[in-house]
Amino acid sequence: MNIPSKIKVAGVEYTVEELTDDPESIGLCLYDSLIIKVDPRLKMQKKQQVFIHELLHACFHEAGYVEQDEDMINRVGKVLHQALMDNKHALFD
Repeated sequence: MNIPSKIKVAGVEYTVEELTDDPESIGLCLYDSLIIKVDPRLKMQKKQQVFIHELLHACFHEAGYVEQDEDMINRVGKVLHQALMDNKHALFD
């Protein structure tokens, strides 16, 4: 169950890449570059969780939310990840 290499958010395509240039982070969303980065050293379940977290940042950004509440993104991300896993969503095929 891999994470996708590309994903569209509000009609904008984000590329998903490995995060290798920031040892302090396990995930990043670069709005201007349209890139979501996830640490490749993570186990798959954690990698998926981090991907969903960063995907939510992209969703909020594309919806016009400049200021984002990191705690809310964390909480919603964990719930959304579990909902996708419990329902065997094709996103992680």
